Parts: sequence; C-alpha cells; structure tokens
Amino acid sequence: MKERIQSLLKRIDGFSELSEEAIEKFRIEVLGRKGELTSLFDEFKQVPVDLKKEIGKELNIARNKAQEKVNELKKKLKESAESVGRSVDLTLPTASYELGSRHPISIIRNEIISIFSRIGFNVTDGPEIESDWYNFTALNFPEEHPARDMQDTFFIDKDVALRTHTSSVQVRVMENQSPPIRTISPGRVFRNEAISARAHCFFHQIEGLYIDKDVSFADLKQTLLYFAQEMFGEKTEIRLRPSYFPFTEPSAEVDVSCNLCQGKGCNVCKHTGFLEILGCGMVDPNVLDNCGIDSKEYTGFAFGMGVERIAMLKYGVDDLRYFFENDIRFLKQFQSA
Repeated sequence: MKERIQSLLKRIDGFSELSEEAIEKFRIEVLGRKGELTSLFDEFKQVPVDLKKEIGKELNIARNKAQEKVNELKKKLKESAESVGRSVDLTLPTASYELGSRHPISIIRNEIISIFSRIGFNVTDGPEIESDWYNFTALNFPEEHPARDMQDTFFIDKDVALRTHTSSVQVRVMENQSPPIRTISPGRVFRNEAISARAHCFFHQIEGLYIDKDVSFADLKQTLLYFAQEMFGEKTEIRLRPSYFPFTEPSAEVDVSCNLCQGKGCNVCKHTGFLEILGCGMVDPNVLDNCGIDSKEYTGFAFGMGVERIAMLKYGVDDLRYFFENDIRFLKQFQSA
C-alpha cells in the first residue's frame, strides 16, 4: 500500500496541465468518490493496527497535496485568463469581415410576399412530398387524364411524389378553412426536366388563391396589375392570353411590358414588347367541390409564378442556372439588396 501511496504522490507532484478540462479530470480521478484516494482509504480499514498511524499520515498528506494541487492550478488558470484579457488593447479597431447578402431568390420571394401582404393575402406552407390527392386528383387531374402529362413528376411510389407545384398547399387550405380565403403559398417544387438556361429540375413558386362570394375575373386582373406595377414599376402594363390549366377555367397566361425596352421591343422580349411572368384563372368548380367548398355559392381565382422567372426579369439575368451555382461573383452583385 505504501508503494501505491508513493506512486500517487509522484503523480500529484508531476501534474501541471493548465486547462479546465484536464484539472477537473485529475480531481475526479484522484479525489472523486470513485477516485484513487477513496479506494486507498477504503483499503486502510484492513491495515494492521501497528501500521495505521504511519499509513494514515501518508494518506492525509497525499489528500492534502492533491487538493492543494487542484487549487493551485485553478488559480494559475484564472490568472492566465485575466492576464490575456489585460493584454488586449480595447482601442484597436475590430477585424474587418466581409458582409454577406441575401440570395436573389430570397430577395424576390420576400418582395412578392410583401406586395401581396399589403392587399390582405396571408402566407401558408405545406410539405414538399405530397400524395396523389393533393398534387393531382383534388386539382382536377383524374387518373389517365391527359393533363397529367403536363407534369414531369418525380414519383417516390405510385401515390406519392415530390410536389410539382405549390397548388397542393391551396388544396390543404381549402380543406381546412372556410371562405373567405386569401392566401399565397411560396415554396420549392420539383419537375423531371433537363437543366438549361431556361429550366431546372427544381425551382421556386409562389401561388395565390382568393375565394369568396362574387369573385370575378376582373378582380383577378386588377390584382395582377397591382402586383406587376409594384414589382416592375408604375408604368408597367399587363396583357392576358387564353391558356389551359386543369384547375382553372377560364385560364390565362399573363405578360408584362418589357422593363428593358419599355415595351418598344428588344431581343429579350423577342421584339414583342411583352414577357410572360405567370399563369392564372378562375378556380374550376370541380376543385372547389373536391375541397368541400360549395361552388354554387363561392367563386375564386388562382395564380402561380416562378420566383426565378421574376428574378430574371427584375435583374436582367439571362441564365437560370446562375441562381443555383453559388458563384460568389454573381451573388456579390446583390449585396446592397
């Protein structure tokens, strides 16, 4: 036992690490409830009577030395930290860090949300993995309907897929809320398309929905004109062209006057003076009925736009892929936005 005590004393004398973790580890291993000294004191009960005085004295010396060592190192550690603090010149200027910026997609997304929030639209969100019901069937895409071919879908299994549009969120809103409903649904969507300057396999959409009594196509047109002028300038004009979407009837595509040539015609707008920005229409009565809303009492309109498309027009970007490549040279252009 004497040899173990001497070995412990050498360890105590030799320990000198100046870190909070190392000191605490040493304290637990030597002075802790399951430490080496506790073990030695437990064995002390078995020491012959004639040796108890001598060994007991050595054990007490070892315990006192261990505690003193812990206190001493803690004091040195504290003094060292205070010394470092005193050595810092607080009058020196701080280090210069380059500030980041919001991504252009986030900038445009937030601006679109702000514009529609000013006229009473709230924001709703939903899952990116959707069932067939929310992504297709409730939106007037019955099985084997040719309209399903319009969507190049990433299927997870037969009845589950990555959503192809945020219209699925609108279905959830209509199922859980009673009219009047006025909401926009921003989010990421996925389509199995070849990546190019004009298309990508995932992108961002914002879709809007307004349902109430006596909602008309005129309400839709005025809402979209307000949005276009807030986004691109008060002189912006819009035009609506007949189109087809399974969940709206009638349907239309919306063009805005080209903000690069002021509607005079250029290469970007192919000399038409207008650029397409979104699709829209009156909500098909079948969609209302599918979601438990009486189509004989309520009408509504819906619209959907690609955030990347709006950003390209707003900032004059000619390649969709720039938004996803994280090229710092491209992103730095938006530091003031």
